[in-house]
Formats: sequence, C-alpha cells, structure tokens
Amino acid sequence: MKQNIGLVSIVVRDYDEALEFFVGKLGFRLVEDSFVPEQSKRWVVVSPPGATGSGLLLARASSPEQEARIGAQTGGRVFLFLYTDDFWRDYEAYRSRGIVFVREPKEEAYGTVAVFLDLYGNLWDLLQPT
Repeated sequence: MKQNIGLVSIVVRDYDEALEFFVGKLGFRLVEDSFVPEQSKRWVVVSPPGATGSGLLLARASSPEQEARIGAQTGGRVFLFLYTDDFWRDYEAYRSRGIVFVREPKEEAYGTVAVFLDLYGNLWDLLQPT
C-alpha cells in the first residue's frame, strides 16, 4: 500500500491576500485557482517550490465558527513544517520580504530551525533537516 497526504486546508480570511502572502512572500507556486460556481467559492491550491504531491488548500472561512479559527488552527502550536534544502538562503529571503520570525534560528540534533508567523498568526517551522 502507498499513501500520502495531498492537501492540507488552511482557513484564510481572503483568497487574494492569502495568495499575496504564500506566493508573493513565501515564493510558493500557484497550482490551481478555479471558481466553484455552485458553492460561490474558489478552489485555490499552492505548494512550496520543488514540492511534488503536496500542497495547501487556501479555504476562505464561510461561517463565524471558521472565522474564529483563522490563525489558530492548532491552538498556538506550530501548525506546519516547511522543509528546505538551504535554511540560510530561505531564512534571509523571508526576512527581507517582511516575514516575522518569533523564534530565532537554532541548531538542533534534527537540523537547523526557526519559527515564523504566516499572515494570520499561524506558527510555522522553517527546517533544514540534518
């Protein structure tokens, strides 16, 4: 048997502001942006450069309950782990684009890691595994 996780949904306030962040600041690639007329929403998928078979579904909140979860999908824990093949390249590029790091780079047994915030306040690890 072979399985993999294809998409992870992240609740966003607005499709275009999310695209500006994920594509414009993080350098993710836009995989799909299609209108779903029967639901009056868009199907928007992005993925990190070089990723194969995985991505983020940018899901606009459609209820007060969903809106309350924007930026707090994991109760304050790190939400996503962005692996890189060159930590310092990406760290410096992100900082130059205004990405806020809330935990500075640290060498750990498992790799070099720092924690940053997305535009909604979700925590992400930027990680180059050893």
